[in-house]
Amino acid sequence: MGRLTRDRLTAILMLLPSLVALGIFVYGFIGQTAYVSLTNWGRDAAQALALRPELTFVGFENYTRLFTGFLETRFRQDLVNLFFFTVFFLVGTLGLGLLLAILLDQNVKGEGFFRTVFLFPFALSFVVTGTVWRWMLQARGGVNLLPTYVGLPAGEFEWLTTRAQVWRFDWNQIPAMTALLVAAVLLLLAWRAWASARRIRAATMVVLGALLAAWSFTGGQSVALLPFPETRGFNLALIGIVLAAVWQMSGYTMALYLASLRGIPEELREAARVDGAGEYQIYRFVVFPLLGPITLSAMIILGHISLKIFDLIFAMTGPDLSTTSVPAVLMYLRAFRGNQFADGAAIAMVLLVLVATIIIPYLLISLRGEVRR
Repeated sequence: MGRLTRDRLTAILMLLPSLVALGIFVYGFIGQTAYVSLTNWGRDAAQALALRPELTFVGFENYTRLFTGFLETRFRQDLVNLFFFTVFFLVGTLGLGLLLAILLDQNVKGEGFFRTVFLFPFALSFVVTGTVWRWMLQARGGVNLLPTYVGLPAGEFEWLTTRAQVWRFDWNQIPAMTALLVAAVLLLLAWRAWASARRIRAATMVVLGALLAAWSFTGGQSVALLPFPETRGFNLALIGIVLAAVWQMSGYTMALYLASLRGIPEELREAARVDGAGEYQIYRFVVFPLLGPITLSAMIILGHISLKIFDLIFAMTGPDLSTTSVPAVLMYLRAFRGNQFADGAAIAMVLLVLVATIIIPYLLISLRGEVRR
C-alpha cells in the first residue's frame, strides 16, 4: 500500500509541471480571451494600447454585432467561405488520398518512388505551397497558359481575384438550416441507437428532440437574424485555395489509407472472392467498411486544419482580399492591425466553438472505445 502511494505521488509530481503549464498557457489564455470578448477593448482608440486599459463589460454584444450587425458583412461571408472551404477540402483530400492509396495498393512498379512523390507536398509548409500556387494561378500566366501549348487560346479565369458567386442564399435562412442539420444528425444517431436495440428510450428522446428542433425553426417560428435580406454564396475565388490545400494534404490521407489497406487481412478478400464477389464488391462490402475508423480520424484532423486555416490564404491572396477571406484572417486584421481586441477575441472564440464541435465528439467516442476494450 505504501509503495502504491509513493508511485502515485511520484506520478503526480512528474505531471504537475506540465499540468500547471497547460492550465496557465492554454486554458488560462482561453479564459482570458473569453473575458476580453465580453468587453469593449478596442472601441476607444486611446484605451486600445494603454498600459492599463479601462475595460467595460458588455456581455455578448460583440457576438450579436458579428452575426447581426449591419457593418459586419465580411465576418458573415467569411463564415460562409469557411464552410464551403471545409466541405470541398475534406471531400477532395479524402477522395484523392483514397484513390492514390488504392492505386498504390495494386503492387505497381516503383511504388516507393510514387509514394515519395505523393507525400512530398505534405512536407512543405502552407506558406511555401501558397506562394507556389499563387504563381501558378495568376490570371495572365500559370495554368491559364497551358492551352496555348496545344494551339488553343489562353484561359481567362481569374482564379484568385474573381468576385463571381454561386449557390447564393439568404443569411436569414441560417437558423433554419442549422436546425435541420442538427435534426438530421440527431435522427442519424437515433437510427443507430435504435438499430442496436439497446437504447430504445435514448433513441426515442433523440427523435423527439430532432423533430422539435426542426419544427421550431421551420414551422413553429421564424427567426430572422437581420431586418433585411442579405445574400451570401460560394466565392469562386476559393477554388484556387481548395486546389492548393488538397494538393498538399492528399498525400497525408493517402499514407493513412495505404497503411489501413495493407492492414486488412488478405483472408477476408479471398473469402469474398470464394463467395463470388468481384473487385468492386470486395471494396464496397469488405474494404470500405473497414476504412471507416481511419476515415473518421482523417476527417477530424483535416476539419481541425481547415477551420484554423490562415497561412495558406495569407500567402496566396493576402489578408485584404475579402473574396477568399476566412474568420482567422479577419481575426488577425481586427486584433493586430485595427487594435480591436474585443472583436478579435470574439472571432477567436467563435472559431474555438467550431473546432470544439468537431474535436469533443471525436474524443468522447475514442474514450468510450478505450473503456469498452
